[in-house]
Amino acid sequence: CASDREATAWKPLFDGKTTAGWRGYGRPDFPKQGWVVEHGCLHLTATGGGGDIITVEQFTDFELQWEWRIGPDGNNGIKYLVTEARPSSPGHEYQMIDDAVAPDPKHQTASFYDVLPPQTKPRVHPPGTWNESRLLIRGRHVEHWLNGDKVLAYELGSPEVRAAIAKSKFKDARGFGEKIKGPVLLTNHHRETWFR
Repeated sequence: CASDREATAWKPLFDGKTTAGWRGYGRPDFPKQGWVVEHGCLHLTATGGGGDIITVEQFTDFELQWEWRIGPDGNNGIKYLVTEARPSSPGHEYQMIDDAVAPDPKHQTASFYDVLPPQTKPRVHPPGTWNESRLLIRGRHVEHWLNGDKVLAYELGSPEVRAAIAKSKFKDARGFGEKIKGPVLLTNHHRETWFR
């Protein structure tokens, strides 16, 4: 579910039954493989394929809430402040991963992937069980929440964030880290993942 701060009303981004409101990243239609709707979930299958998917609707200031489940060694994420004009670095990523395979704190669950680690140790439920996440963007303020706890907060354009981006894999991605209107993106890292 997402709540647009301008409209202040919650709206579901996924109806639990269809792929309405979603399309493939960089394409007009929904992928024919990799993603399926089952048991009220958007399920990225173990066979992968199909690429990333994005919401048809775009957002600026909003809150997003979702539940997710990965398997052992799982890896996925939700990206925001997304643009299709920068395909190699489309947006900021709220990381979702089996932390046992991610020793770098900037790559662990609820991090701003490769840029900022969680500021407090997240309570991550183990692979195979559900986690609940929340993302808030209000002006230049961004928050990552996990299982009811705020674990990361940062300000877009702040010296801290600019310095962290300069040390990340996104350092040469023009415009990365800027506030833009864009869709929400579910990544396809070829690891089985469920979203609801």
